[in-house]
Amino acid sequence: MADLDIRKGMPSVELSREEFESRYRSRFADPAFEPLARELDAIVAVAWDGYSNSRKAPHTRKAGPGFADPDYDLSVDWLAAREAIIAAQRRHDDASKTPRILLINGSSRSEHSCPGEMSKSWRLIKLAEPIFEEMGFAVDILDLSRLTSEFGIQIHPCKSCVSTAMPLCHWPCSCYPNHALGQTDDWMNEIYPMWVAAHGIMIVAPVNWYHAPTGLKAMIDRLVCADGGNPDPTSTHGKKAAAAKALELKGWPYPKHLDGRHFAVVAHGDAVGAETLRRSLSDWLTDMSLVQASRTAEVDGYIGYLEPYATSHQALDEDTDFQEQTRNAARALGNAILLSRAGTFVRPDEEIEDPNPK
Repeated sequence: MADLDIRKGMPSVELSREEFESRYRSRFADPAFEPLARELDAIVAVAWDGYSNSRKAPHTRKAGPGFADPDYDLSVDWLAAREAIIAAQRRHDDASKTPRILLINGSSRSEHSCPGEMSKSWRLIKLAEPIFEEMGFAVDILDLSRLTSEFGIQIHPCKSCVSTAMPLCHWPCSCYPNHALGQTDDWMNEIYPMWVAAHGIMIVAPVNWYHAPTGLKAMIDRLVCADGGNPDPTSTHGKKAAAAKALELKGWPYPKHLDGRHFAVVAHGDAVGAETLRRSLSDWLTDMSLVQASRTAEVDGYIGYLEPYATSHQALDEDTDFQEQTRNAARALGNAILLSRAGTFVRPDEEIEDPNPK
């Protein structure tokens, strides 16, 4: 086995108390907080204590049976997320339950925030929704525009634990919440079970500078734990790099936690990049062992090509072909799931063992 090699050398990010208080108090810039100065002083003191003592998870309990180290203290937030995922997997596997579709609006635009107008992605999502309902599916909508328009939800960035060692990336992600750093209100613990429960996932998204919109990309990055992630944080003693490296070097199986779910993708733009985004999304989903429903289930195109942004919704009104392509993507995804549940959709690689599952 190779020697464990943990590289260090980045500059410190530790804050002085003065700098910490300055940043923390900036959250209360509204003059309405001024009469609460004494209360705020007490809150800042507690927050500094949590930061300086690195209280990432102030509420924990023993892992208990089923974990490598039953006496390890696990975050109750992580345990709750794990329990939700287990329940979602049971629903997914129960043939008596109605199959579920997860429809994802990947646009950040919302009438409830600065743009003041709904997105075309949202409109396309609402075209697909009744197709699935008519086919007998239960539909969950994940509207990522809520990240820009709703108080108290966000998707924190991936900390790239997997690049240190795959077992350091826990399923579900254990990086958040981090109360010591104020990294709370993370939405992913609600999003993970939505993916797990789904039999099919359909993503509709605009292209932003050849790439996925910020919120969608954040979710993509945080789903890395679904592709080979470690379901037992006690096996790495939390976030101990040396333990994770040792575990990986013994041989890691890279479990595919979303294996076998079908997908469809609709990517749209106004000038460039829609095909690039569609390919990127499809490659990502395929790499996680999700299954492309069919060629018809992957759509890219332009709505109001090189026309003014101000008339883009009118362009979508007139583009009945793109509307129908979106509906067809939904139909293809629904058909693939129904065939799969009937046992007549067989993956050609079902029994093939990958010699390099990373």
